Amino acid sequence: MLSVQVTAGRGLAARDIPEPLPAPDEAVVKVVASSINRGELALIGMRGEGWRPGQDVAGVVSSAAQDGSGPATGTRVVGLAEEGAWSERVAVRASRLAEVPDNVELETAAALPMAGLTALRTVRSLGSILGAKVLITGPRGGVGSLQVQLARLGGADVTGLVRAPGVGESASGFVSDLGDGAAFDAALDAIGGDTLRTVVGALCPGGKVVWFGSSSAEPTALSIYDFVGHEGVSVSTYFSYAQDPRQDADDLDILLRMVEQDKVQLKTDSRWPLTDAQAAIERMSAGGVRGKILLTAFAA
Repeated sequence: MLSVQVTAGRGLAARDIPEPLPAPDEAVVKVVASSINRGELALIGMRGEGWRPGQDVAGVVSSAAQDGSGPATGTRVVGLAEEGAWSERVAVRASRLAEVPDNVELETAAALPMAGLTALRTVRSLGSILGAKVLITGPRGGVGSLQVQLARLGGADVTGLVRAPGVGESASGFVSDLGDGAAFDAALDAIGGDTLRTVVGALCPGGKVVWFGSSSAEPTALSIYDFVGHEGVSVSTYFSYAQDPRQDADDLDILLRMVEQDKVQLKTDSRWPLTDAQAAIERMSAGGVRGKILLTAFAA
């Protein structure tokens, strides 16, 4: 079967490898599509030749878990693999798979796992946001666009901080400049660097920011004096790898029901075959991505 691997030059190539050998609690999924997460770009540059990237997976169970857990053979699923999801088939822990409703396209569902779980859990970590003013950085990306939707569903007044507003975006709450005197109750930051400092300076005393990414790749210089006028502001962190994987299926099911009921829309930027994985990550690295970039294997 074909699987994308890191090459000696830290590039990517689709190569033929043996079929997966699942553990007793793993199902084998015939992959329809997988999406690229920004964290995987960093790992490609760090891991050695032969490493197989990919966590998000959507497809059909071709072999159910031997221990009887999880979805049955033939079930349409979406979930998170440990690695190697940019393949024609991949073994996935059954507890990390959720059944995809019939009216949700598998290629669309592939945009959900990492981005959706990150969005759901970071918004959830803010607590009750009914009537709160919430600031979200990077609102055009795969995670940010879902955070905006989920926060609004939770009753928040949401502002998205972007580099430059697009056509019609200012009316939807997207701004490129917070101006003076901005006062938010909470914030979600994926950028870090100077942006995080700006976010802290825009929070009310006692406000909370959840910092879950550093897409700027810049250090963040914060001093105690940045909190003058913003006393009691807390900064907490979110790391996807530190979450309990046993909760993945339940949280994915929550998100899938929202998609099924059209309460949440999943945005995709572009779709590429496995053999064009290198071009796909170059597209992500170039910036300006609106939604998730997908790698497709088999037709849905």
